[in-house]
Amino acid sequence: MGQFLQFVFLGLSTGAVYAVLATSLVGVHAATGIINFAQGAFALWAVYVVAALRTDGTFVLPLGSIALGSEDHPTPMVAAIALGIASATVWALLAHLVVFRPLRHAPVLAQVVASVGLMLFIQALVGLRFDTENLFATPILPESTVTVAGALINVSDLVLAVIAVAIAVGLRAYFTLTTVGIATRAGSEDELAARLTGYSPDRLAAIVWALTGAACGLIGVLAAFTIGLNETSYTFYVIPALAAALVGRLSSFGVACAAGLTLGSFQAVILWIDTKDWWPNWAQSGLSDAVPFVIVVVALFLLGGRIPARGSLGAVKMPAVRIPRVKIAPTTAVLAVAVLAIVATTGTWRYGVVTSIILSLIALSLVLLTGYLGQISLASMAFAGTAGFALSKLSTEWQVPFPLGIIAAALTATALGILVAVPALRIRGAQLAVVTLAAALAIQSFVFNNPSLTPAQGNIITDPTLFGIDLGVRDGTNLVTLRFSLMVLVVVAICTLAVMRIMAGATGRAMLAVRSNERAAASVGIDVAATKLLGFAVSAFLAGIGGCLIGYSRGQLSAGSFTVMIGLTLLAMTYVGGITSVSGAFIAGTVGPLGVGYVFLNQTLELGEYYEVIAASVLLLMAVLNPVGVAGAMTSAIEGLTATIRRRSGRESTGGEAAESGRKAAAHVR
Repeated sequence: MGQFLQFVFLGLSTGAVYAVLATSLVGVHAATGIINFAQGAFALWAVYVVAALRTDGTFVLPLGSIALGSEDHPTPMVAAIALGIASATVWALLAHLVVFRPLRHAPVLAQVVASVGLMLFIQALVGLRFDTENLFATPILPESTVTVAGALINVSDLVLAVIAVAIAVGLRAYFTLTTVGIATRAGSEDELAARLTGYSPDRLAAIVWALTGAACGLIGVLAAFTIGLNETSYTFYVIPALAAALVGRLSSFGVACAAGLTLGSFQAVILWIDTKDWWPNWAQSGLSDAVPFVIVVVALFLLGGRIPARGSLGAVKMPAVRIPRVKIAPTTAVLAVAVLAIVATTGTWRYGVVTSIILSLIALSLVLLTGYLGQISLASMAFAGTAGFALSKLSTEWQVPFPLGIIAAALTATALGILVAVPALRIRGAQLAVVTLAAALAIQSFVFNNPSLTPAQGNIITDPTLFGIDLGVRDGTNLVTLRFSLMVLVVVAICTLAVMRIMAGATGRAMLAVRSNERAAASVGIDVAATKLLGFAVSAFLAGIGGCLIGYSRGQLSAGSFTVMIGLTLLAMTYVGGITSVSGAFIAGTVGPLGVGYVFLNQTLELGEYYEVIAASVLLLMAVLNPVGVAGAMTSAIEGLTATIRRRSGRESTGGEAAESGRKAAAHVR
């Protein structure tokens, strides 16, 4: 019993971080209606700022740095903590002013993508600006212990839990006892009414952003010594925090705080259970990371209808969709360009071309699901990875030949996609994005990083052969063989043409109707549930095919091939390219991770280490300034130019006809 209690209290430190992030998410949602996926990234920056100040006195800024001490005389603790909290506050205010305020009336998709882009940007910037491998957190809270019921409890864990509760109480008091807090809640119900009473929703929101940013920075800095420094963990603490916030229906600070503390302790108890001999080996890795996904699904499925929505000044629409048409000339031209790119390149450049072709297929799965059906999914790489690992088992253990192996593996991903799609029958928008991101993290931790399912040496994939022809990626001299490259192109082309036919047909029209208005679609006889499930199934199948092709291109798969960060980066690139168009998927593949764009940055410009920062920056600019993406902007420009030419031609024609009529009339008079 004592050991059990000890683990319960050990989880309070992480639970306190969850709790503060959860209450901050509740506050930001109450003030703006936005679910901020970058909330944990604010704490991440503050943690590393304090670590750098306490190591060598360097105050690291996004650009440049200020020396406030040295290794022998680092910055005093109080000053370092104050600067860390201030930096998190500034990031939160910048997020409001530069990113989310312009997107206040934008579609939910734009807000979600911008939030993800901000998370990616801050995390990538931390990796560039800080010496993450050599920085360590120093203790701030007391390191003493107390004994409770035979369990040795760290005082610091109790202090962190008390601080989390105090922050929750403070935020609730702000929203219920202060005039500006009550006005903020009123603005969330009716923004126009708040303006008419003399309150600026922007200013009210800025106050909440500053308060929550400071709270996240404080708890992150205080808990850093206990839970350690890690670029990824703080960023993705937002998922369990979202689980806790959703238990509180994104409205109750107390419930969100209690759920966060409980979740942290529960995960610690699972780690304790993992050490027991009676616990199965397959469940001894990643199970604690899967718990938030279960909580998110249950909370949204049970409470989704009662989660408050923000009142707005008007309806918002998704970016316009351009129905694809399969035409012989353009299709032939695109294929010819792809073949020429494959034949004309070798080594790393050909590898980049092939990777871009594969990524365009995974991006197309996002275009279909998110752009056409309106279901925001952040789990595309999880589906791709599932198929890739399934292909390894099918090809090595069961000797399933190509292409049957790739189809069977993709069907495995399809089944998983349908399972993840079940919550979509009840929820949508940013809440569905939460579910899919939680699912992606759960799959990554419980499946990809599970030694029982994924050996440390990686999963071998047998090279594909067809009618005795070796289609393997390497032949001993070439990094990527011509045969393999052309095989990839053929597979992607077949899948792309099939999806374009789906989009242009009755199924595509049904998807667009569901995206536009689910009730209206149901009223005209469209089965909304079946359409959603079909969209997830086809999207997961496409991503699965892409994952199998990635597996063939590597010859061996590991968990690093399908991380959540890669999936989020690809989503960012798809949005930049144009989330509602097939050409947007091609653009996303071109500039996606390890694609042609990356090879160009790395090989030609030697800027490969800045790829993630550049990608996230472009995403943020595109989300704020041009939500239709590059493809949409190009199409609009072409259509505008065409319309201008037609108008001018019409005027010239009209003028010529008028002159001719005048000459005929004059001749008649004479």
